[in-house]
Amino acid sequence: MAPLEEKGAIWRYHTSQGLWDLIEPRDPFASFPVGRSYHCVASDDKDTIFVHAGCPETGRLADLWAFNVRSRTWTELPEAPSPARGGASITVCDGKLYRMNGFDGKAEQGGSLDIFDLGEAVWSSVSYEPNGVQGPEPRSVSALVAVKVQEQWHLLTMFGERDPSALGHAGAGKMLGDVWAFDVGHRKWAKIEPEGDGPAPRGWFGADVTKDKYAVIVHGGLAEDNSRLGDVWKLQFF
Repeated sequence: MAPLEEKGAIWRYHTSQGLWDLIEPRDPFASFPVGRSYHCVASDDKDTIFVHAGCPETGRLADLWAFNVRSRTWTELPEAPSPARGGASITVCDGKLYRMNGFDGKAEQGGSLDIFDLGEAVWSSVSYEPNGVQGPEPRSVSALVAVKVQEQWHLLTMFGERDPSALGHAGAGKMLGDVWAFDVGHRKWAKIEPEGDGPAPRGWFGADVTKDKYAVIVHGGLAEDNSRLGDVWKLQFF
């Protein structure tokens, strides 16, 4: 399946006007990330958007690109640790980009939180036991967001697919419904047990943090029975 190719252009939505516009690279001859699906995107909350990995027409990628919205320029950054994958998750927190999870074509990935220092432009990794006790199980098409819990930065990973479908991209596999928090300062995982009702297990959903970084919003996705979801949930921290 060929992905949509827009030659490095990205779409911007103006929330105040309810309008879309296309931001094209300033130099049409400069390098840009190839078209892909099952990639992941994050921003630094300033002027830069990061695009990582995913599936081009064949194979999988491990590349990392930065797009500066003000200058309309792409910069290719060092590749992430192998294996190449689709369905990974990235987020930016306190000058670093964090990457985890994904599917390499054979197995769901887990057990490593990979960290790209945006100032030094180098990768490092934190290993953990992905057994659902000491750390989150391997998964793909999940989420990774940075939140504040009692004024301390934590990375949240949640939900996702733990066993791929025999239908590949055409069907849903076995889904997870858990939430895990990584304490950035102490480099330790803890499983979160939210109070009350919560979202059903899912993958391929949208998730982001609120402006104050104390809550996560989850929307939609693909349920384990292959149905599409349209619900919206909020997970609040203090």
